[in-house]
Amino acid sequence: MKVTRIAYSARLNPGKYAALSEQARRLGRVRGEVWQRYGSINGVGAGLRDRQVRNQWLTDGTHLQFGVSANAWKETVRDAMADIGANLAAAKVGVRRAIDRRTNDPAERKRMFAALRTNQWADDPFLSRQMRTHWKRGRNRTHDQIVVRADKYNAVVDRGRRLWLAIPGLEPRKMVTIPLSTTVAPTGTLRLILRGGRVAVHYQIDPATMRSSQRPCGDRTIGVDKGYTEALTDSDGALHGCALGALLTSESDRLKERNRRRAKLRSIANTAAARGDHAKAHRITANNLGTVKRDRQASRHRAAVRTEVFTAVHRVVDKAATIVAEDLTRTFAGRKALGRNVNRRLAAWTKGVTAEALKNVSERRGSVLVHVNAAYTSQACHRCGRLGRRSGDRLHCTSCGVVCQADVNAAINILQRAGDPDIALHTPHHKVKQILQDRTDRHRTRLPVQDSSPATVGRRANYPNRSAMSIDWEAGSRQ
Repeated sequence: MKVTRIAYSARLNPGKYAALSEQARRLGRVRGEVWQRYGSINGVGAGLRDRQVRNQWLTDGTHLQFGVSANAWKETVRDAMADIGANLAAAKVGVRRAIDRRTNDPAERKRMFAALRTNQWADDPFLSRQMRTHWKRGRNRTHDQIVVRADKYNAVVDRGRRLWLAIPGLEPRKMVTIPLSTTVAPTGTLRLILRGGRVAVHYQIDPATMRSSQRPCGDRTIGVDKGYTEALTDSDGALHGCALGALLTSESDRLKERNRRRAKLRSIANTAAARGDHAKAHRITANNLGTVKRDRQASRHRAAVRTEVFTAVHRVVDKAATIVAEDLTRTFAGRKALGRNVNRRLAAWTKGVTAEALKNVSERRGSVLVHVNAAYTSQACHRCGRLGRRSGDRLHCTSCGVVCQADVNAAINILQRAGDPDIALHTPHHKVKQILQDRTDRHRTRLPVQDSSPATVGRRANYPNRSAMSIDWEAGSRQ
């Protein structure tokens, strides 16, 4: 695993930025050509590799139309083919869920998974339909990036201790030097992103060299629930990242007010242009409707959110060798209609950042991350298993009468879900609800387990419905 670091340019010459922008624009045409030709079943879906594409372009002369150096367009082809492959892999996640819903036969599942893994799904009618549903043909929208190979750039420090990065330009044997705002020279393959007159240099480092990666992890198994007001709530009842909700809410309200003012100014500019006062319209657009300040504020907000989330995850890993978390890659649409302000704030919920932080930090520090099915973990009582009634941050169980904090209850359910033999990761939510209701009905009427097949009995023997740690937690809570 590698960790990405970013170095920014400092007081870059406008002429150099214009030259880099032109190079990035031409390389954007290379990306567009790759997506147009190979972003389908006959391209990456058929197992085509970037080296085969490069050889084909050298043979038919396609590379001559772009006007960039050989290394530049070859690295761009490799990067674009990797993007198409990632797009294909993301589509296969949805197809795997469809396979889980379609059949319970292990042999049939194994056959379908093997066909999907080896890209032989075109011959299977079901897999072919599912891939056409989940794999949407994409297009290139990236025209501001330059990929530079590790042996094609130089980094030197001048007498003033300023680091200069020299990369190949459009002219042969002529380098473009970029002053960086750091003294640490980047290593490996570089990705240059040009935005707002500034160059961001992305490079990867070994996470073992980071100080945070050398912190030892804990020795317990902890369930965590991802939230809005706080980043994580663990099964011990501890809250982590409590400033996340305030960050998201304040930014959402600020964007609402700012966009309201910008819309008013845009209306004034359009009205002025309609009556022929183009000078006034130009002044408003140039001085009040720019994007440099807006993008800078958005970047600062994203950095603050990531800092809060990663700090929260580090605190969880400090006491956990195994982290059990819900899988939120699939969206769940609620039936209750919410207000516009609530919908706007929830739209900024950074569950993707939290998932990335859990995966990143757990891998670097040596802990294990286990994903479980998230269905009804926030609505079921962790003691009796019946569906309760949630009011704000409290869960009221109408069966056993317990009232508990909703996020803590969800974290305990997530911890118990890791040892559940009946609820798999991709079990549909309506089946999860039926399983929970059947269990509570059997417990209330004291009926034996109905499914007594050898396979189920063996699973229940190896994976009890409630883990020993959750039972110990309940015993301690009763005391």
